[in-house]
Parts: sequence; C-alpha cells; structure tokens
Amino acid sequence: MAKKAELLEKAKELKLEVSEKNTIAEIEAAIAGAEHHEVREAHTAKAGKRSGKALKEADEKAEKEARKDAGDTTPQSQEAAAHVKKGPKPVTRPLIERRGKKYQEVAKQLEKDRVYGLADALELAVKTNPAKFDASVEVHVRLGVDPRQADQNIRATVSLPHGTGKTVRVAVFAPDSDHAAAKKAGADVVGDEDFLKQLDKEELNFDILVATPQYMPKLGKYARLLGPRGLMPNPKAGTVATDVAKAVTEAKAGKVEYRVDKQAIVHLAIGKVSFGAAKLADNAKAFFDSLQSQKPSSLKSAYVKTTSVSTTMGPGIKVENVVN
Repeated sequence: MAKKAELLEKAKELKLEVSEKNTIAEIEAAIAGAEHHEVREAHTAKAGKRSGKALKEADEKAEKEARKDAGDTTPQSQEAAAHVKKGPKPVTRPLIERRGKKYQEVAKQLEKDRVYGLADALELAVKTNPAKFDASVEVHVRLGVDPRQADQNIRATVSLPHGTGKTVRVAVFAPDSDHAAAKKAGADVVGDEDFLKQLDKEELNFDILVATPQYMPKLGKYARLLGPRGLMPNPKAGTVATDVAKAVTEAKAGKVEYRVDKQAIVHLAIGKVSFGAAKLADNAKAFFDSLQSQKPSSLKSAYVKTTSVSTTMGPGIKVENVVN
C-alpha cells in the first residue's frame, strides 16, 4: 500500500486524474505516459519533423491507421457525423426475393441441393421456363482447365442432331467459282470484292462467315470488326474451308462452335424449349461426346467440376457430370 500511496502522490504532482480506485498498474501507466509527454515536449523543435505540429500530425496519422486496421469507421468529427445518413439500416433481401414472380413460382419446383440426372434436368428445364417466348435451353459446364495454357484452351465445333432452333444466316467470302455451289447449299450472302465493300460499311447481316484459305489474308484488316463479334473465320470452327458448300451445309444443319471462357466455363445453347426433353437429350449427348474428346492429355486434375442446365430466363438446375 505504501507503493500505491507514493504513486498517487507522484500522480498528484503531475496533475493526473487517478484515485485509489485505480490499480497500481493503471497508475504507473498514467505516470509513464505523462513523463513521456513531458520528455517529448522538452525535445520538441520549433520547426521541422520534431516540431509540435509535425508530431501532432504523426500521432493523428498513426491513430487513423490503427482505426483503419481495426475496421473502425465511426465518424471522428462533428462534421463527419452530420453527413452520416439517418434512418434505419437498409435490409438486403435474399436473391430469390429479388426475382420476378414467375421465376419464384417455377423455382419452387426445384429441390434445393439436389443434383439431377441429365434426362430429369432437361424435363425440368422445359417445365420451368418462365418466359412467354420459346426460350433456349443452355448447358453450362465448369471445367478444371487453365484457359491461359494453349493446350487447355478448349475450342471446338459440334453438329447438333436437331439443330439449335435458330435461323442461321451464313455468308461466304470466296472466289466466283465457288459462288454457285455456296448459294445451292443455302448461303444467305455470297460475294468477293463486293462483300468487302459491305464490311467497309460495317454491314454485318450474317451470323456465320465462311471463307476459303486463300481469301483469309484479305480479311486481316477487318479483324477488329469481326473478331469481337465472333465472326472471324477460324479453321478450328470449320469456317475456313476449301469446300465452302460443305461448310455452309453443316452451319445450316446445326453445327455450332463452343469455347471455354476466362472463368474456365463452357456455355452452349443446345436447342429450344419447344424441342422437348428427348430431342434436347440427343443434342446434349452430342455436345458432351465432343467435349469429352477435347480433354487435354496434360490435365492432372478433374476435367469437369460442375454441370448445370437452364433456360434463357429460368433457374439453374444442377446436373450430374456426364463427362469425366
């Protein structure tokens, strides 16, 4: 107790607000702080980094960093407090409640956390289409590949047995000798130099562009126009071909291209809701067979991580992985 009495006497000399209710450790800490402050004031310079103003700013900065690390966003001044929005804290609704009424209604047909078989998933997708129009049925496959690696950048084409249900407009850029065969195969736009004039005007009235290998250099100057829209002919997509008639026939019959995106996901529309589950299943099987054939030999991890099916505006349905 004698020690506490001595500490209280010293604290009184320093004009500290402590009493007998404080512990010895608290009193010693208060005295040490006061003495440090006195020493600091004694060494304070009139100007420069050791000036009172500079030291005060350093303390404020350190205090600000400490609050930032602790995640303290409480306003520190009356002005800042005045700008704080008043009223109740906004409540974030669950995602399902932010959807439309029709979406919420069809989503009730799905069993949460259940992984469906492909046939069941396609039947459910047809039933859970909330749109009034004939929506597309889409397959989304998340792969275990790294798209940045050249041998793992999956890109290929597949001929869907029942097509996609969309009217595909095909353009052909080839010599005059191939024009007749291309038109007979069903090409919507066929041209040579006149076709380039359309590109100069940015008239892109087609969905697929087929070109012969010898004509590809002429399309180089239009790469910025065609590339971002996915219209640039590519040998992997089968749109660079010597037999343009065959390429047009395949494009019209339902040959589609798919490729992995930056998130390692492949998206592909395999038909329309009006197709029915049976035709959609045939198209899905053709796609999965093609995807299986594209598995990189260098891949050590799982090729397919997750698979899901959905309509254009419908809920996603988890599907058992068909591809290993």
